[in-house]
Amino acid sequence: MKKNIPLYQMIYNDLLKKIKDNYYPIGSVIPTEFELAEKYQVSRPTVRRAIGLLADSGYVQRKKREGTKVINRKIPQSFTHVIQSYNQEMEQKGLIPKTNVLGFSIENASTEVADALDIEVAAKVYKLIRLRFTNDAPIVIVTTYLPEKLLPGLNKYDFRKESLYDTLENYNIFIEHIKRTLNVTGADQLTSALLDIGEGDPIFRFHSIGYARNGLAVEYSISMYRGDLNSFIFELNN
Repeated sequence: MKKNIPLYQMIYNDLLKKIKDNYYPIGSVIPTEFELAEKYQVSRPTVRRAIGLLADSGYVQRKKREGTKVINRKIPQSFTHVIQSYNQEMEQKGLIPKTNVLGFSIENASTEVADALDIEVAAKVYKLIRLRFTNDAPIVIVTTYLPEKLLPGLNKYDFRKESLYDTLENYNIFIEHIKRTLNVTGADQLTSALLDIGEGDPIFRFHSIGYARNGLAVEYSISMYRGDLNSFIFELNN
């Protein structure tokens, strides 16, 4: 091992390599502080600091009476402050995105949808439901409503492959501003089945309204993100 590297950093590096190499697979419990201290011939506080780094980096979770468990690392989502497509965001992080379209229909706008899009109740809207994956893990369910009047023929597009925002640009519509509201809820039976999590597990639920030029509401989306695989970045400027 290299000199001038703190012992806790060397232990962190070794444990991280073992996690990435699947020596300690997701869901497994790594050895105790006492066992690791004996293995690396260091003090328990040194081991504790290395494990703390792993926890802060999102690789392990420490629980009383259960030990330190290897977990799926959370994906830092930037969509709270950047307007870009899901595929663009994931690819920038070196991840592999995939989209399944669960439904694409035309229906009458409910009061909620009409209020969000500033249209008449029962006006025709597209309803697009997508299940989005990262590295084959289901990450988020997105239900999107768009006014049919603004986007004739939108249902001819295949949104398993097409980006919604890129497609809107074909209509000379550019999303310039988005208002998002965040709530944390528990997954219902259907959501838990689609996202491969337990019923009642935490879900980040975002309600988003996308606006084009002159404040024209174009998109109303409800996004349900898995709580165990996602974290969100918020930036504030003074």
